Amino acid sequence: MDKIKILWADDEIDLLKPHILFLEDKGYEVLSTQSGDDALDILDEERVDIVFLDENMPGLSGLETLEIMKTKHPSLPVIMITKSEEEYIMEEAIGSKISDYLIKPVNPKQILLSVKKNLDTSRLVSERSNSKYQQEFREIGMMLGDNLDTDEWKELYKKLVYWELELEKADGGGMEEVFLMQKTEANAQFGKFVENNYVDWLTHPEDAPTMSHNLFKKHVIPEIKAGDESVFFIILDNLRYDQWKTLRPIITKDFWVDEEDVFCSILPTTTQYSRNAIFAGMMPVDIERRYPDKWVNDDEDGGRNMHEEFFLKEQLKRNGLDVKFTYNKVLNVSYGNKVLREVPSMFNNPLNVIVYNFVDMLSHARTDTQIVKELANDEAAYRSIVKSWLEHSSLLNVLKEISARGGKVVIATDHGSIRVKEASKIVGDKDVNANLRYKQGKSLSYQAKDVLAITNPEDAHLPKLNVSQSYVFAKSDKFFAYPNNYNHYVKYYKDTFQHGGISLEEMLIPVIKLSPRK
Repeated sequence: MDKIKILWADDEIDLLKPHILFLEDKGYEVLSTQSGDDALDILDEERVDIVFLDENMPGLSGLETLEIMKTKHPSLPVIMITKSEEEYIMEEAIGSKISDYLIKPVNPKQILLSVKKNLDTSRLVSERSNSKYQQEFREIGMMLGDNLDTDEWKELYKKLVYWELELEKADGGGMEEVFLMQKTEANAQFGKFVENNYVDWLTHPEDAPTMSHNLFKKHVIPEIKAGDESVFFIILDNLRYDQWKTLRPIITKDFWVDEEDVFCSILPTTTQYSRNAIFAGMMPVDIERRYPDKWVNDDEDGGRNMHEEFFLKEQLKRNGLDVKFTYNKVLNVSYGNKVLREVPSMFNNPLNVIVYNFVDMLSHARTDTQIVKELANDEAAYRSIVKSWLEHSSLLNVLKEISARGGKVVIATDHGSIRVKEASKIVGDKDVNANLRYKQGKSLSYQAKDVLAITNPEDAHLPKLNVSQSYVFAKSDKFFAYPNNYNHYVKYYKDTFQHGGISLEEMLIPVIKLSPRK
């Protein structure tokens, strides 16, 4: 392996000989020069890993040299060294994208630390992350052996997401496969937990976690009643908790996070059921009974989320809130820009609701479109596309405008999604719905170990279409496939992101409260 090569430009380079010998003793190769012009000439001839650059040199100054270096070698790490503590010099250097800034006199250990911080960080982070996860692996394994309650499952899932993102940053080290095995085991245990508790949550809501149908009442209505600022309730369809953690650094440039939690999506974990439940403040069977002309069942034609604004208005009335509100559903760029233009006028209302469908559309496009499959070929790539979307979306500008005007924001979602791995055979008649993660119909035949079966839909507060109807929900990373043309079906849908069933990723989903940075 070649030595790391350092270029050090300083008009007093002879006085720095002890520092250079110290670095060479540590295994680095050091090229030295006394001027900016010579430093640029060396860079034309040599491949250098990092540069130490004196700010105050005769002839071409350090800042002038830096500007030329960054034009020719934009990714080269440059450490600026100066005697001056003048603020404008620091600002100019930082504005020119230096990697570090040191004030003379510097000692050899400072120099060494700066080299390691800028060149060796990836390896050091990787080694530390893998080592720490090895310790945490045992603790998580012990937790999975316990009889966890809802709050403990939420904390365990947050811990798994934390390590998934840390190991991704570590970029290798051999623990990724171990982590995926542990995550799979966690999902298997979570499936059993939901199977044992879901119906009880609906029968005894006082013992249940926050779920889709009471999310608005618990998290948004108190903010409206506080009455200090306009409240913006933003639903990002199909947003997972790990995706939120990827978006958080971007959003927190303009907002403080007042609260960050996960709540539990109802079953099925699909927009038709879970998002209608959020806006209506009711479970699906109650929506169907109270508003039969507004609910569309799986076996009926028509849009299944056409009445969210109506449901929201009714929920506000039931909770004694006769307030003005706006409702917008963003399905494309032009409508997103329209919403952005209207943000100032929205501050005349106590409540503004905006639904963004991009993440859900991405999930479906990944299943059906080859190029999107290539772009989002794994979990990390999927997170990256969601992050890139936010960075270039009207939503980010909407959030910036809200922050600048002092609005409060509650961000939530309706459900998440899971990357499905293994098919589970199911047989039903022609009226069975098409979703890969849940099926409803009569005379369903399925592999019992792979599913949560609800033979009486009313137990799960779901509509009952006929006397022999049942619902089955796929657990872990299973997806349903019919015996006919089974192999083709499995090959087509394996490794796609689906929702509707039971998994940590689908059910434990983010709810975030934000206040503007003043």
